[in-house]
Amino acid sequence: MATISASWALLKHGWCKDTLIAFDDHGKILAVTEGAGPGETHFHGAILPGLPNLHSHAFQRSFAGRTEFSGGGSDFWSWREAMYRAAGTIGPDTMAPIAAYLGMAALQGGFTALVEFHYLQNDRDGTPYAHRPAMAEAIIEGAQQAGIGLTMLFGIYQTADFDGSPLQGGQKRFNTSPDAALTMVADALPQQGADLRFGLSPHSLRAVPPASLHAAISGLAALDASAPIHIHVAEQQAEIAASLAVLGARPVEWLLHNAPVGPNWCLIHATHTTAAERHGIAASAAIAGLCPSTEGNLGDGIFNLPDFTEAGGRFGIGTDSHVCLDAFAELRLLEYSQRLRAEKRNVLAGPDAHTGRILWQAAAQGGAAAAGRPIGVLAPGNRADLVVIEPTPETHAMHPDFWLDAAIFASDQKPARHVMSGGHWVVRDGAHVRQQAITAAYRRALQKIF
Repeated sequence: MATISASWALLKHGWCKDTLIAFDDHGKILAVTEGAGPGETHFHGAILPGLPNLHSHAFQRSFAGRTEFSGGGSDFWSWREAMYRAAGTIGPDTMAPIAAYLGMAALQGGFTALVEFHYLQNDRDGTPYAHRPAMAEAIIEGAQQAGIGLTMLFGIYQTADFDGSPLQGGQKRFNTSPDAALTMVADALPQQGADLRFGLSPHSLRAVPPASLHAAISGLAALDASAPIHIHVAEQQAEIAASLAVLGARPVEWLLHNAPVGPNWCLIHATHTTAAERHGIAASAAIAGLCPSTEGNLGDGIFNLPDFTEAGGRFGIGTDSHVCLDAFAELRLLEYSQRLRAEKRNVLAGPDAHTGRILWQAAAQGGAAAAGRPIGVLAPGNRADLVVIEPTPETHAMHPDFWLDAAIFASDQKPARHVMSGGHWVVRDGAHVRQQAITAAYRRALQKIF
């Protein structure tokens, strides 16, 4: 058993002073005690539950920053063509160092878990690898090198659009049937443990026809009824129009009426939704998977989060294309986008509450549900995933609510001072414990693929 303590800790019911956390050699929290003496390691700061990153495409980190010029087009669909070109350069040998670097950077940004929405599953010409899950295993290897918890979601991707048109060009690398994806899940389940979880990610209603979606859902339920199911939905207005034309319903509307959307589901983006759809998601207990920096980068639009949370909806955040890997910055952008939309301040705080705490706790608990792992709350039985922050000079004598507010809204550097994942310190004094080796391998991988 090991123990750590801090001046404050953010527990499910709020801030607790002089808190001691005990955890075992396997990274499971054994006890959380308020008003206790110092542990083996003590911080004059605040301990937060680690934030799960509920939406990741690891390979997309490799071309972050390479599409910010108008000559390449100025909409989502032109960006998608650039993404296809980048996807065509990566193999299992380069995927592992990319995933390791991604995991390292996410940890330094305050994320302690990733949910990988994995659909880059075939060789460059579109044929399956001889060992079908080669790319998934490379991502798992990278996450383990970085020391970050992982939920691996095997993708399903069959058609280019709602009308069933065949996959073209770069899309062929994604071609995966429900049977193939379910076989990979079944083969992977014996590896499942405290820091590794498996599930499915039907890419979208554009890419997965209704019959395939139903087969995938029923097949997964037979393997693991609680396994996470994530799907992209209602990200772009053109998607809404195509869904109406072919399915006779909006994407979220169709899902709510034709699929068993429930607590183990995560609807990624759900940007363009009606009030009825948002309230339907909330009633289903599914998670809205919001990706503020990617949605801003792609010009997707702004999800109506206040309406959703007032209906009891749960949400988490992901970094998707990984143009930003800072949990604090993602929450800041999430709140600021809502302020710009509503033309008011502290949109998500509610009466007499601090915006930072409301955002962090909601995203931690919603992200944990989306990941399907015992994380997101500092409590006995959960993983010892945590982040240590320190007060700024402006807030040092104040309540820790102000420390967290400052970390999210007034920080000029990454606020995660120390980070623990699964009972292991992976970031100390802002630096990852394997930073040099992981960064060097990542640079070699980029030199090879570009």
